[in-house]
Amino acid sequence: MYGKESQTKKKTAFIFAGGGSFGAIQVGMMQALVAHGVTADLVVGSSVGAMNGAYFAGAPTLEGVEKLADIWRGLTRHDVFPVSVSSFVGFLRRRDFLISHDGVRKLIDDHLPYKKLEDAVVPVHIVTTDIVTGETVVLSEGSAAEAIVASTAIPGAFAPVKHKGRFLADGAISSNTPIRVAIEKGAQRLIIMPTGFACAGQEPPVGAVATALHALTLLISRQMTTELEYIEPTVEYCVVPPLCPLVGSPYDFTRTEDHIMRAIRNTEMWIADGGLEKSGIPGEMRPHQH
Repeated sequence: MYGKESQTKKKTAFIFAGGGSFGAIQVGMMQALVAHGVTADLVVGSSVGAMNGAYFAGAPTLEGVEKLADIWRGLTRHDVFPVSVSSFVGFLRRRDFLISHDGVRKLIDDHLPYKKLEDAVVPVHIVTTDIVTGETVVLSEGSAAEAIVASTAIPGAFAPVKHKGRFLADGAISSNTPIRVAIEKGAQRLIIMPTGFACAGQEPPVGAVATALHALTLLISRQMTTELEYIEPTVEYCVVPPLCPLVGSPYDFTRTEDHIMRAIRNTEMWIADGGLEKSGIPGEMRPHQH
């Protein structure tokens, strides 16, 4: 620990929820937190939060977060969701999955500064779901690429990943805001980074994948508020407020710069207002309209 965080000795976890392209919002949150001297003793991530969390665990510095922001700025939808006519035809014929894992795997291979989860600078735990039983499966060692690919495998869009006799898919199904996992790993203080949801839209998103991702972001918010309402009083926590109002789709990567910069400003104001010392569920996480 260093900076303003040196006054606390509680084991601190950064928790990264899922949210598709809204994961860029977490990058802005991280940038403000790290610039303020906030550090983590462990990282827990699910879905796109697994990608962000794994990268942070390998480069837990302001320079590292700034590099992650540059990676996000260069992303297009096709980099993450490489849907093509041939893949759609294949989906209709095979009836198993629509999108290849190749895009996500290439991002990991190109940018993640380590190969095995146990080699991260900060201990990292990736949350996935056994698609057969619905159980939460936490991966803390072994191939980082396999773990992240599994945690981001949206059912119906991506094929599940076979791992040690199990078929693993998106952590969103069982624990998209992996609060319980962090506590089980010994965290006494939680800093939770949700992505939020498109609360200012007037119509539902267009397309199967966009609709599925929007539904997942709503699920995340509902699940997180429920988990926090029953959290043990001995566990300290704070939730970095997501952006609100938020427009667009978690399937749209054209708003990345705006998401990052707004999240930096939003988080800086929250820190200045004493957010790190306050618990409670932000109103932005609860169902609302604009």
